[in-house]
Amino acid sequence: QVELVESGGGLVQPGGSLRLSCAASGRISRFLLMAWYGQAPGKQREMVAVIKQSGITNYVDSVKGRFTISRDIAENTVSLQMNSLKPEDTAVYYCNAKEMRFGEIADIWGQGTQVTVSS
Repeated sequence: QVELVESGGGLVQPGGSLRLSCAASGRISRFLLMAWYGQAPGKQREMVAVIKQSGITNYVDSVKGRFTISRDIAENTVSLQMNSLKPEDTAVYYCNAKEMRFGEIADIWGQGTQVTVSS
């Protein structure tokens, strides 16, 4: 099974930027889509940005215009560029991939990386 490993989290001041990366141990072109989820303390995990197999991207309204998801198929990586960060962006961010497995959609998750936006 393919494994996902995130990196790039940390502490940043409001208005700052971070770039998260997700490295897959196998080909990402096999996945139906890849996404970044955020889970703030005491809240449910929420999809923040997604890039479909076609390359089409979508974002939750709260990050539109600030976050950009991209992929490098040759390097088997997906990134999330986070600009103009706000304290409410503080969360653990998880890389996710969805694939067909035995006729059903299956999820693969990374271990998560902490992003803290604070002055």
